[in-house]
Amino acid sequence: MHWLAHGHPLAALICLVACGVLGWFVPHLIARIPEPRPETEPAPQPDLQPHPDADTDVVTADAETVPEPGSTPREKVPYVEIARSPGLAVRAAITSALVGGALGAAVGLDWILPCLVFLTPVGVALAVVDWRTMLLPTRVIAPSYAVVIALLLVAAAAQQDAHALLGAVLGWAVAGGLFWLLWFIYPRGMGYGDVRLSGILGLALGYLGWAELLVGVYAAFLIGGFGGLLLSRLRVVQRKRFPFGPFMLVGALVGVVFGPAVVAGLGY
Repeated sequence: MHWLAHGHPLAALICLVACGVLGWFVPHLIARIPEPRPETEPAPQPDLQPHPDADTDVVTADAETVPEPGSTPREKVPYVEIARSPGLAVRAAITSALVGGALGAAVGLDWILPCLVFLTPVGVALAVVDWRTMLLPTRVIAPSYAVVIALLLVAAAAQQDAHALLGAVLGWAVAGGLFWLLWFIYPRGMGYGDVRLSGILGLALGYLGWAELLVGVYAAFLIGGFGGLLLSRLRVVQRKRFPFGPFMLVGALVGVVFGPAVVAGLGY
């Protein structure tokens, strides 16, 4: 708890209040997300009939696309319905306030705070949506890129810190590149929305430093691995398919709050 030892109570209070107020409007943000366009044509059904000349013991490659026995496809929950969930505004405000307070206490009064305050309620909204729909909407992530980049440019200019700005670019390349590579190798194991989100988180974490970036990315996979296994055991999520966005966001929070202390504890 290095940030408690140094103490940034004013920054923590400011972020707690600001993020709490903005978190109250998370349902409004979710309700304004456009629904994905419906498929114009039905998806082609896999042909499981063996070819007349084929060995009947050979399974066709298309069989890999067949769902597991007993599994049923999830129907997408409309965003408006998610926004109307009872108590969502209160839960989102409390969560945003607690996250904002932790970020403010960790970072202190710094020009990066406006960026973190912006990302906090947006991250809560994305976590809720991803948890309910297994989707990270581009209509939320794409504008967030523009806002984050603008706020980081302002922070770098105010602090006259080109090194931090370079760190943001490298963070985007490292985090975004890693997630893109994982998606490219095994697209069934990761949605492209996770790749988009990793770039935003990489920008913010990279601006703060390598400790925050590396710990944040590693924590996402560590928490996601153990958390996904536990939730699948409890039958809360499917064993081979669960939303990874919330774990990415929690990992980023861990990177900001504990990253420097973890790296220092390792002797680096």
